[in-house]
Formats: sequence, C-alpha cells, structure tokens
Amino acid sequence: MFTVKQLSSMAGVTPRTLHHYDEIGLLKPSRIGENGYRYYGEEALLKLQQILFYRELDIPLDEIKKIMGRRDFDVLGALQSHKDALNKQAVRIDRLIQTVDNTIQHLKGKTKMSEKGLFEGFSEEEQEKYAKEAEQMYDPETVRESNRKWKAYSAAKKEAILAEGKAVYMDMVAAMPKGSASAEVQAIVERWRKHMDYFWTPNLDQLLGLAEGYSDDPRFKANFDKMHPNLAEFMREAVKVYVEKNRK
Repeated sequence: MFTVKQLSSMAGVTPRTLHHYDEIGLLKPSRIGENGYRYYGEEALLKLQQILFYRELDIPLDEIKKIMGRRDFDVLGALQSHKDALNKQAVRIDRLIQTVDNTIQHLKGKTKMSEKGLFEGFSEEEQEKYAKEAEQMYDPETVRESNRKWKAYSAAKKEAILAEGKAVYMDMVAAMPKGSASAEVQAIVERWRKHMDYFWTPNLDQLLGLAEGYSDDPRFKANFDKMHPNLAEFMREAVKVYVEKNRK
C-alpha cells in the first residue's frame, strides 16, 4: 500500500491531483486508515496508470470516468490503443527533445536561439489541454478569462509578451545567487506580478498558489528546469517572501 505522498512522488502527479481524482470519483483509495490517510494498492495504481495514459491523449477527466466505468472496459485492449496513439506522437516528441537540446546549447552560449524557437514542438492543442486541466484544478472562470485575454492578442503582441516573460525568468536565473529575499530578486518578482496582468490579476494568495504550482506540477517544473534546474523552487521561495512582505 502507498500513501498519497508516496504515490504522488512515484507517479509524477501532485497530492492535490490525487485528492481531486478522489473527490470526483475517478480514483478512490483502496482503503482509508484509522488515521484518515488514503492508501492505494496495486489495482488503484493500475487504474491511475490508465488515467494518466488517457490524459496524455487529451481525454477530459469526465470522459475518462465514463470510459473506465464501462462494464466491458478491457485493460489490455486499452493498453494496446495507448501504445498505438503514443507511437503517433513520436514525431512531436522528437521535436520537443530537439528543442531541449537547442535550448541547452543556447544557454551555454554555443548557439543563438529565437524566442519562437524556445517553444518549438508546443502546439495550440497542447496549450488547450493544459487549459482544460487547469479548469478542473483551479477556478474555471479565472482560467477561461485568461484564455479569452490571450486569444484576443495579435500574433505580434503574443510574441512580445512571451519575450517579456522570458526576460523576467532569465533575469531571475541571473539573480539567484543573491538570494530570494534580496532587493534585486524582489524587484524581479514585482515585474513578474505585473507580467501576470496580461493573463489575469491574481491576489496575493493566488500569486503564491501560482508559484507553488510551478514547483509542484511536474509539467510546469519541466519548463522551468530548461532554464535552470532550481528555478521553480527559487521562484516559489521568492514569491513567498514577496507575499509576506506585502501583507504587512
């Protein structure tokens, strides 16, 4: 049996995600201990694997629940279907790997890379996938409003916003040695907060929650790891200092 924390670490999902899956009846724990802790056995682990495969294929959570709830649901047949679909994604994955390699060379100063090149391999469909899951995990109206604002921008404006965001994060990487509470880092956090206005205007609690998501969500963290392996955690600590300072 595995606890929420153990399964979260093993499967690469957040504890919040497992709690959410439990709440909507998608993945129930195998048992709940006298201490109130959720415990997951092999059957639950196999079910979570299926859920994650379906999420990789852009299937919404409510649809996954319907599929896996059918009496004629065939695990082996589903695995073969997953394999076929994943093979079709191989070309896109190869592009993403190449983008990672190019970014590494860019950060080492060996090659020059455009802002657009940083996102080679990421499609509009992929962004839609993240948006749909965000609606499941966060306030749906906030997510939808953010999407509406983004889609209203021109292509040139979007490119400028992405470039500005990249500059904020790269400046943060450069300032990391000075510490999360330093004046320079806190000034960059303020720039980051203002940059968020292009998407939505979070309050202090939401701002901290967003920064925590950067380090807790494996996919967000993977993007930050491309810039610096400790950037996501550093951002969380820097934003925490910013929030505590501005509450006073």
